[in-house]
Amino acid sequence: MGRSIQLGRIFGIPFRLDYSWFLIFILVTTLLALYILPVEWSTAARWGIGVITSILFFASVLAHELSHSLVGMRAGIPVKSITLFFFGGVAHIGREASDPGTELRMAAAGPLCSLALAGIFFGISFATRNVNEYVSILTLWLAWINGILAAFNLIPGFPLDGGRVLRAIVWKISGNYMRASRVATSGGYITSYLFIAGGIFLLFFSDYFFNGLWFIFLGFFLNGATRNSYRQTELREALKGLTAGQVMSRDLPRIPRQTTIGELVRGPLLTATSPCFLIMDGDRLDGVLTMRQLRAVPRAQWELTTAAQAMTPAEGLRAVRPGDAALSILERMDEEGIDVVAVASGGQPTGIVLRDELIRFAMRLGELKA
Repeated sequence: MGRSIQLGRIFGIPFRLDYSWFLIFILVTTLLALYILPVEWSTAARWGIGVITSILFFASVLAHELSHSLVGMRAGIPVKSITLFFFGGVAHIGREASDPGTELRMAAAGPLCSLALAGIFFGISFATRNVNEYVSILTLWLAWINGILAAFNLIPGFPLDGGRVLRAIVWKISGNYMRASRVATSGGYITSYLFIAGGIFLLFFSDYFFNGLWFIFLGFFLNGATRNSYRQTELREALKGLTAGQVMSRDLPRIPRQTTIGELVRGPLLTATSPCFLIMDGDRLDGVLTMRQLRAVPRAQWELTTAAQAMTPAEGLRAVRPGDAALSILERMDEEGIDVVAVASGGQPTGIVLRDELIRFAMRLGELKA
């Protein structure tokens, strides 16, 4: 994860911070210290409480995403990681829910968690209002922002939690996953356009210039997230019913294990139509070399690095059967972070499935079905 740092694990789930998180952390802290917390407090108190409140706010966002993840894990859905970034947080799951009930429970868990936190913080604020002003105001703001977080995520637009709730309901009623996805995606687009229109209004016809910019920014972000999420849904739907034997690559070019990357680039790579090479030790398959692995070798090391040094060894390849579902293979690749699996029959490799090629194949198939 080149754009994030891992801080640890919670319930076995890796917890990461995207570098953009530090920007929003600074913005929230500054907003609290300069504009929200009481001006009669000392500068040190405002900034100190601002930092503590920001940390607790992002802990609340983490709890929101963790609730999604725990419900998903209970349903057998693997969770790869949780990442906090500029717009909040996201739980990276290995596969989508297989039924509307699971989708509904996973989607609703986050907003319910935020509502519960809002209630807890409000209770603490009320109980400490005459005891500790710092704690009372800090928790009151956290109650307010968690309430907003729950309300925002319940907007019925994909990929927000409310959009997933809407998809689960339509899916349950219609029995058609893609129809439900299209309805929820339409909600996502409508929501994004409303945010942009509202932002433009605030920008030019009110005194809330900053809020207008924020609404416009949020609208464009949601529009892009809606488009990307639906594209992923289409890709996965296109692979349903297909097997590894139908999508695997056969008759891949073979090169000796001692071939250097420089020799490969100047020779076989120029005429190859495949993004993958079989690395051979005589007649024995020694490993697989993909274009991604080739690109990872610095140009200065091309003449010193052999194909055997850059490849994935044959014994390290995940093996699937020709009859295994293509969609489950893609989900397994996403879950384990691997780019290639071997297709074997009777103990002998019969082909290779590449993640990038599988996605491109699904995109072409989706275009034909459209």
